Amino acid sequence: MSEPAEEHHEIPEGSYAAGRRVALPEGAERPITVFVNGQAQVEGEDYELSGGEIVFSREIVKEKLSFARKAAMFFSVFGTYRKHETIDVQYQRDGRTELAGDLPVVG
Repeated sequence: MSEPAEEHHEIPEGSYAAGRRVALPEGAERPITVFVNGQAQVEGEDYELSGGEIVFSREIVKEKLSFARKAAMFFSVFGTYRKHETIDVQYQRDGRTELAGDLPVVG
């Protein structure tokens, strides 16, 4: 896949651009369906599969969590409503359909 055209997505305050690459689960085979926040993505438009990774056409946005914010959430003082995208993948392994949730962005 050639480098995607640089798109300018606004990164909301309290969030950051985590990267464009997510490692596929070990042994993942096609068919593979990629979801961002529960929305199915389109291969060739939203992402490409390359060398055991999902390479998105744009940055994935994650929430910055300070120690104080994490502690407040842990003690149920308040929740969080900042932009935080999660990546889920449905795939085949050994003839069975599997789902991996909230995969980490690796770069």
